[in-house]
Amino acid sequence: MKLHKAWAVATAAVVVPCVAVIPTEAATMPFTDIKNSGSEAELYKAVSELYSQGIVFGTTSTTFSPYQNLTRGEAAYFLAEALKLETKNVVNPGFKDVPASHKYYGHIAALAEKGIIQKNTNYNLDHFINRSQMAKMLTLGFDLQQATTLSAPFSDFTKDNETNKYIQTLLNYGITQGTSATTFSPYAEVTRGQMALFLYRTLQKNENDFYIISVE
Repeated sequence: MKLHKAWAVATAAVVVPCVAVIPTEAATMPFTDIKNSGSEAELYKAVSELYSQGIVFGTTSTTFSPYQNLTRGEAAYFLAEALKLETKNVVNPGFKDVPASHKYYGHIAALAEKGIIQKNTNYNLDHFINRSQMAKMLTLGFDLQQATTLSAPFSDFTKDNETNKYIQTLLNYGITQGTSATTFSPYAEVTRGQMALFLYRTLQKNENDFYIISVE
């Protein structure tokens, strides 16, 4: 099945993967460390709806730890589940630090098979993912229309850095924003709550901005 994107400002069709549809009403979540009010209201909704679909999980049965840094292993799980990838029948990507018995093995292998993450000697499961890596994974994972020009006024856009286009892509979609008016902080670490918000917004963009025009 191919899904094609309809933009008001562009006519080129691009293929995007099938992704989860966020329900209007989410089941009550068990996490008590996020408030459904004030500055955490959107985060609460995002985590609640993603949790109800099995896309994200807590650090305990009652805590999500939204301000705790996200590991690369957790990021692989969240993204693979959001994309509804096959995580059982997978090809071993060959990461020395990800044995087939590891709880994230199937999710990491699925992302590698789709070319969303690069195959290398090690995956570094317990390392924290940064904002530029997050931008690349979301752009490639959801097959977003990649930016061809850099319009953001960020002084930390380093020259000839390939991640710049992925960052600009998320900015174009309204999925994220800078850490200040002039910085994106590409090497700052992503928290669990931030990743939930990024995934939630991306899924909403797909639901609102994409429609089926052909089936093969």
